[in-house]
Amino acid sequence: MLNRKKTVWTIVAVVAVGLALTGFADDMSDTYADEAFKRALVTFAVARSLNGVISVAQGTEVAVEPGGVGVNLTVGQILDPINDLIEQFSSVMLVATSSLGLQNILLGMAGWWGVSLALGAASLFLVLSIWWPGGVRQATAALAMKVFLITVFLRFALPALIVGTHIVFAAFLEEEHDAATAVLEATSSEIEAFNEQETTSNAAGDDRSWMTRLGDMIDSSIEQLDVAGRIERLKASASSASEQIVRLIVIFVMQTIILPLVFLWLLVEGLKGIAGRAARFSQ
Repeated sequence: MLNRKKTVWTIVAVVAVGLALTGFADDMSDTYADEAFKRALVTFAVARSLNGVISVAQGTEVAVEPGGVGVNLTVGQILDPINDLIEQFSSVMLVATSSLGLQNILLGMAGWWGVSLALGAASLFLVLSIWWPGGVRQATAALAMKVFLITVFLRFALPALIVGTHIVFAAFLEEEHDAATAVLEATSSEIEAFNEQETTSNAAGDDRSWMTRLGDMIDSSIEQLDVAGRIERLKASASSASEQIVRLIVIFVMQTIILPLVFLWLLVEGLKGIAGRAARFSQ
């Protein structure tokens, strides 16, 4: 039984050194971290684009009676709530993007050759303390095990955290994220088209003939018959976009804060359990 445990720990040490030297775990985690960072940047850009078209639309007034006679409605009254929400979302995305960027930096530090060298030395120390002829002192074996576990944690904790977060995101959050982003893009395009339509309708000069003005007035009157429908569609789009922004806030808080903390806690607890077993093994 003792030799079996020694063999298991030797295999663990060899696998750890092999992963560090081949860079397999680093390449995988680098890919996932880059994907998450780029995804956050794209989502942030979509939100800022929506904020831009809303800012343009806020000064637009739409007549609610045919011919432009009657009460005018400022579009900003409809879009102000979603604009405020986008500002808050921008703050969340700044934190999320910074967190993902920090992960990339820490990955580079964890993959530094000095850390891999320390892991190799700790693995060699562990294997020698396990298989040394006649055995070594209990304190030496316990120290070798602790040093090995600590170096393994420093070398692979962040890659494991990123891979685990990616697996959860791909399984439960990615589809919802893509759908929410698509809604924001569609809302931005709709508001932009609304702005262009209103600009075009107000761009005619004063040097038109009275026949042209009469024709334009008739056309305007016909267009104004659909004003209520346009406003309602704009309200529905704004409401849907607000809902999707809240969803995106939840998704990025989960991805960049909650899930990393959960996986970090699991790694620490797992390390404690392994350390406890290793302490009993060295006795």
